[in-house]
Amino acid sequence: MRIGLLGFGVVGRGVYDITSARSDMQVAKVVCLEDISLPDAQVTKNFQDVLTDSTIDTVVEAMGGLHPAYEFVRAAIEAGKNVVTSNKALVATFYDELLPLAQSKGVLFRCTAAVGGGIGWLSELERARRVQSIHRVGGIMNGTCNYILDSMTRLGLTYEDALSQAQALGYAEANPSTDVDGIDTWHKLILSSNIGFSVSLDPQSVPAAGIRSIRAEDVASFKAHGFVCKLMATGKNQDGVISAYVQPTLFRQGEPEAAVPANYNLITLVGSASGRMSFYGQGAGRYPTAYNVVQDCADVLAGKGFYSPYGKKVSAVNADTLCYYVSGVQDAWLEENRQASWGSGIITKPVTVEAMHSWLQAHPDAFIAALPVNEN
Repeated sequence: MRIGLLGFGVVGRGVYDITSARSDMQVAKVVCLEDISLPDAQVTKNFQDVLTDSTIDTVVEAMGGLHPAYEFVRAAIEAGKNVVTSNKALVATFYDELLPLAQSKGVLFRCTAAVGGGIGWLSELERARRVQSIHRVGGIMNGTCNYILDSMTRLGLTYEDALSQAQALGYAEANPSTDVDGIDTWHKLILSSNIGFSVSLDPQSVPAAGIRSIRAEDVASFKAHGFVCKLMATGKNQDGVISAYVQPTLFRQGEPEAAVPANYNLITLVGSASGRMSFYGQGAGRYPTAYNVVQDCADVLAGKGFYSPYGKKVSAVNADTLCYYVSGVQDAWLEENRQASWGSGIITKPVTVEAMHSWLQAHPDAFIAALPVNEN
């Protein structure tokens, strides 16, 4: 296999390093805007140098973002090249278009590393779906947020200090919005739900709440009541009705999710035959993520494609009823729905997920965290 590698950042460099030790695959050309030199690969700033090279059979996209990643990947497929990508935003947004195109061109498309980094979550989800119905998918899918929340809980750091520490360690970007506002997890949940439930979710029907507004006093209140806060993705299929949402959620100390440390992920499916199956590992990082990219390359070598086109277009119906911890804002609606107080935070009466997220859209500076169902 001769690879055209798009991007030479954290993941791209990891792919290059791992493949350098293999005899069955070689990075032949690297598209990179920086001036670098490699001993055994040509470096170019022009994607056309990869696209027009007939000896390159597989393009590995490790650029991130939607554009120009989408244009490059589509062009590669149209040129008859296999594609491997770790780009969850690209796959969640354009999967409906790119997979049928790949099938029509007779090439293979794989994206295992798009969710879970070093965890082989999507490939296992696809295998599980072949022999059973999937009732639920979700979990801790963002290592950056988990690192911040874990540091605030264990070390007593403020949000700002925990974020700075995550940035210093390379777990968070200089602009962390995609992670802390829940967008990264949102993309991963949509992709997981679509594959697990054989649907194509309307992204606008999937709400996401992040952790940007969490305060040290919120974490202290959670600890005082025996809880740990995690950013959770939830996707459920109940008799064909799909619900899907991202939000901070409280877990009792001692539960598996509560114990997930640092930048690790814990992602779970519930199947009709298997019951609960959880996958634990590093959700980010150079070599954990690159490992699954190279695993996909090995599968391409073996002629194994990925998944099938999504099913029918559906909208999520988020009618689950939960109690929420809310802080940072007070208004008449909250007072009407107040059930208890934890310090300066309010515990609501049971309200629907849809109603809570609708309220949050109008109060973006508030912080919300769902209580476990058995606490409601």
